[in-house]
Amino acid sequence: MLRHAARRLVSRAAVAPTARRALATAEVPAAAAEDSTFVEAWKKVAPNIEPPSTPMSLMQPRPPTPATIPTKLTVNFVLPYKSEIANKEVDMVIVPATTGQMGVLPGHVATIAELKPGVLSVHEGNDVTKYFVSSGFAFVHANSIADIVAVEAVPVDQIDPALVQKGLSEFTAKLGSASTDLEKAEAQIGVDVHSALNAALTG
Repeated sequence: MLRHAARRLVSRAAVAPTARRALATAEVPAAAAEDSTFVEAWKKVAPNIEPPSTPMSLMQPRPPTPATIPTKLTVNFVLPYKSEIANKEVDMVIVPATTGQMGVLPGHVATIAELKPGVLSVHEGNDVTKYFVSSGFAFVHANSIADIVAVEAVPVDQIDPALVQKGLSEFTAKLGSASTDLEKAEAQIGVDVHSALNAALTG
């Protein structure tokens, strides 16, 4: 597969000499240079072409882990269509991990947690902001930075309890009448999400 990709690059470069010169003279990012296994494999199949940039070369390096635990946790909370919280310093976040509610404080051990439908709460002193998230991941870094990525999220105070009860009743009925595995799975997801929404509203 790598050989095929290299051949395609060679053929494109032959058609476009300008692109070939730009590729040959471009600086190889440090992150790509450090990926020695990839670079060695690339040079075996395409010795005359510089290795391309890897995804790591496009990412900004994280700040180093401080010697002492900071007093605040820096949080980034993003959705596919917007950034809800960006580089905000807070006291704590509690995320609905699949293994249970997980509190994240400054100095938390590096962790990757899958999220389930539930409440994400952001604590700043006496102020607590709550969001209902459908699913996603929380990436907790050793330098007291937490990146939370959710598929869908809405502030809890914007949820309509009547619609939640209606949806829960509808999906419960669908689950009882489902005749195929697909119908059962879809109905069960609806029940799980609306049950979690109901729990978020009732505290």
